[in-house]
Amino acid sequence: MIALPCPDHRVPSKIRPNLLALFAGRDPRRTVWILSHLDTVPPGDRRLWKSDPYALKQHGDRLIGRGVEDNHHGIVSSYFAVKAFQEEGILPAHSIGLVLVSDEETGSQRGLQYVLKKQGNLFKPEDLIIVPDAGNPEGTLIEVAEKSLLWLKFSLFGKSCHASRPDLGVNTLRASAQLILALEQLPRWFKQRDRTFDTPLSTFEPTKMEANVLNVNTIPGEDVFYLDCRVLPSYSLEKVLERVRLMVSAVSRKTGTRITCEAVNAVQAPPATSVQAPVVRALQEAVRAVYRKEACPRGIGGATVAAFFRARRLPAAVWMTTLETAHQPNETARLSRMIGDAQVLAHVFNQSGE
Repeated sequence: MIALPCPDHRVPSKIRPNLLALFAGRDPRRTVWILSHLDTVPPGDRRLWKSDPYALKQHGDRLIGRGVEDNHHGIVSSYFAVKAFQEEGILPAHSIGLVLVSDEETGSQRGLQYVLKKQGNLFKPEDLIIVPDAGNPEGTLIEVAEKSLLWLKFSLFGKSCHASRPDLGVNTLRASAQLILALEQLPRWFKQRDRTFDTPLSTFEPTKMEANVLNVNTIPGEDVFYLDCRVLPSYSLEKVLERVRLMVSAVSRKTGTRITCEAVNAVQAPPATSVQAPVVRALQEAVRAVYRKEACPRGIGGATVAAFFRARRLPAAVWMTTLETAHQPNETARLSRMIGDAQVLAHVFNQSGE
């Protein structure tokens, strides 16, 4: 067991935990790595939950709670697979490495990026690296490519005043609305399609908006909102930022506000994992054996830690079965699929071919 706690003064423990567990196989020259993340997103509006999001509920085959699919499904399946080998006294064909990381939902600086900085030599190009953090209900999606990720924070500064005298102020909420509408034009500038991805276009979605004034009769003089961009790998994120800055300048002049734009998270997508990579072929064979289905390599719009492996020229594949409820109220996972996915991973552990 290797513990790699990353310092973080913001949390009571002062660390973010990262753990690696290694299990020897018959051929130690190759390791099958399974990486899952420990952190979850917040529950959101609790009124939309039918139960406490942090109290696990079981209804037959279904588990309900925040994080049960994203990403505790992956943690449990990989643990089940290793535990079965140990309890049955079976020595797998290759060594096995389980990795549990923090901070996946907020950029991985204190998670996988920290692990790669401290122990990156553990991972080799001939290894099989599987990230159980995305998929589809049928188990037929093997993710080999991701879009580039860009999170933008817009801060608008105007002048607050009484709502009955708008002539005395500069309304940043109205300016925010105009900027959001201006940003709706981004798909016109980045309109290429790539059928590798289920959503074949670049997407630009306004998401979080921070609270401004507390009362109805005050015009806000400061507003902050965010834009989530998932950009096809063929486009440079710098080109996207250039276009956004032009839009910001135009809205600033029109509304009389000062606007700043900050990239709070930017990950340019690395080259895709080859559809002929050993990890892809191993997963296809395992899915065929367990679920009797054909799994196909595809691209997704979501970001996973596989991108950090690919950036180091380490072929990684993302696979698991999902109910596609991640980040939603009443997030759900199925026990039967956790067991089935454990069988798929076990099959990969014991494959002897290239």
